Amino acid sequence: MHITKSLNPNGPLPLDFRLSRLETQVMQIDLAGTDLKQARMSDWKQVADITGEAFADDPVNQWVFGNTKSIRSMFRVMAREMYLPDGTCFLHPAGGATMWMPPGVESAPSQWGMLKFALGQLRHGTPGAISRGQDLSKLMQAWHPKDPHMYLFTIGTTANARGKGVGKALLNPILAACDAAGLPVYLENSNPANTGMYNRFGFERMGVFEIGGEGTPVMEPMWREPKS
Repeated sequence: MHITKSLNPNGPLPLDFRLSRLETQVMQIDLAGTDLKQARMSDWKQVADITGEAFADDPVNQWVFGNTKSIRSMFRVMAREMYLPDGTCFLHPAGGATMWMPPGVESAPSQWGMLKFALGQLRHGTPGAISRGQDLSKLMQAWHPKDPHMYLFTIGTTANARGKGVGKALLNPILAACDAAGLPVYLENSNPANTGMYNRFGFERMGVFEIGGEGTPVMEPMWREPKS
């Protein structure tokens, strides 16, 4: 797969990707007229810390990692090791961030990244956080669709940005680009309180699974077909 990105952070961002089951397509993410900017590698901490704040009370992340410092540490590794170098991320100046992975990209943390994850959890996490995180990752991989799609790993806002339309602003340009390219979108909803919001954007439940056995929090894989 080959990805090219515009040097203009506020202009169209072409993602050229070759898909095994589709012809080569070009997806244009047009940020003109929006407040969004494409995040750069130097923004890794901002992307991660906004996301960490947004997921501080998330049932799944609280069960796996146990506290806000542990959750933030995990997202710092994911942003720096995977979603900024191999995916594409966006920031909203009011306090919002998203992390995406285009279709066809096989991304995983380096050995150094895995060490940083482990050290962060040993320092901040509750007992068993590393093994719970690894088990959840395996479950997510098992549910992950094989058909080509754009993957929304995270979307979140700071507390001060909530209720101001930041989430909608973060989603709309990327969903519009996916619609134009005929590309589905996949996400895992880790908080039942967000199901209605995702439904309004066209996402439908694929299933639901408990992350650690009976009585543990649930994840809700969701799929969005492109709109004509």
